[in-house]
Amino acid sequence: MNSEVQKRFFGTDGIRGRVGEHPITPEFVLKLGWAAGKVFTRTGRGRLLIGKDTRVSGYMFESALEAGLAAAGADVALLGPMPTPAIAYLTRTFKANAGIVISASHNPYYDNGIKFFSQDGEKIDDEVERAIERELDQPMTMVGSDQIGKVSRISDAAGRYIEFCKSCFPSQYDLKGLKVVLDCANGATYHIAPNVFRELGADVVEIGTEPDGFNINADSGSTSTQALQQAVVASRADFGVALDGDGDRVIMVDGCGEVVDGDELLLIIAHARNSTRRLEGGVVGTQMSNLGLEKALERQSIPFVRAAVGDRHVLAELTRRGWKLGGESSGHILCLDLTSTGDGIISALQVVAGIIGSGESLHELKGGMDKYPQFMVNVRCGRRVVLADMPEIDRAVAAIEKELSGHGRVLLRPSGTEPVVRVMVEGDNPELVERLANDLAEVVAESVG
Repeated sequence: MNSEVQKRFFGTDGIRGRVGEHPITPEFVLKLGWAAGKVFTRTGRGRLLIGKDTRVSGYMFESALEAGLAAAGADVALLGPMPTPAIAYLTRTFKANAGIVISASHNPYYDNGIKFFSQDGEKIDDEVERAIERELDQPMTMVGSDQIGKVSRISDAAGRYIEFCKSCFPSQYDLKGLKVVLDCANGATYHIAPNVFRELGADVVEIGTEPDGFNINADSGSTSTQALQQAVVASRADFGVALDGDGDRVIMVDGCGEVVDGDELLLIIAHARNSTRRLEGGVVGTQMSNLGLEKALERQSIPFVRAAVGDRHVLAELTRRGWKLGGESSGHILCLDLTSTGDGIISALQVVAGIIGSGESLHELKGGMDKYPQFMVNVRCGRRVVLADMPEIDRAVAAIEKELSGHGRVLLRPSGTEPVVRVMVEGDNPELVERLANDLAEVVAESVG
């Protein structure tokens, strides 16, 4: 049986949903903390790290997790607001049993979620998630008063992670003379990214660095780049960097105010590493990766393979092949020679290293890839859907593929983090692509109800 079917709460990126609606409630998160404490301390008393983004509900869930873990006899170290990749890194360096992230990534403030990292700083596997779910089915019993977990706070967490990010930038380069606009999406990188870039020598203009608990990802960050594009042009910056709410994704903007997406950033990093013989193997993309990326890598004789959508699948494929570089068009990029998970700041620094090493601007490097027009429509659905059971959708897809005549492709997939089906059509004719995507979205909407 598919492991994803067996799990009731864990999705492709932890447990996520609307705050106040099961399972994203204080009662459930308390029990989740207890269950996780039981699983991660089976071999003896241990310590788990907890970090969060800037959502107002993070305070509530932090307290609930803390109480549940302590009741299970696990010690807890609080990191406060920290990017997701920072929690992965600190879990590894502190040799903690696990790291827990309270975040809903790029979602609005009224969503939240919980995800876990192993002691190696990697997302926990399916079997550990199933073990936690099995504990959730058990009555919550507290350890004796002499075994209750203790809670501490790691006060220098931000400084440690800032130094780590800087260490991932080539020592022969610096950012002196570069003007950079940083959009931190009023999220977890607000007190990290500006310091990293400034300490490397950049002239930094900040936006999205005033979180109030409610404005995370609101008209800002990697999912909404208009403010960054305007700021780059207005300040005559060399480029801009947009991070998402928890800091594991990055999208950039060149000096002309044009967006540079994850596929283009991945190509720039791959080219820079290939030119200095530091690219180990090839590049892993996803089903959503633009056909232009595949063709550009092919021109450089760089192997390219597609994994299912989701950084977990990209990571699995990289690990299987022994490669180090992969990512998604959304800006979730994995540089496994540097860190164990997607990291927006570190990925941006790899792009900047490519800019400096090539002597070209981001705008010029962006021109190395001819993007095929893609049009995507999100069709909302109120239930989990199995598209393979809907013949009317199969017929519509077959008709569209026939009309594309081999010059494009169709992709349908239910999101793992939102109640939507993503409908994407790609081809060399933008008007045709948009019409076909909208037509197919109508069929999907009627089919899923």
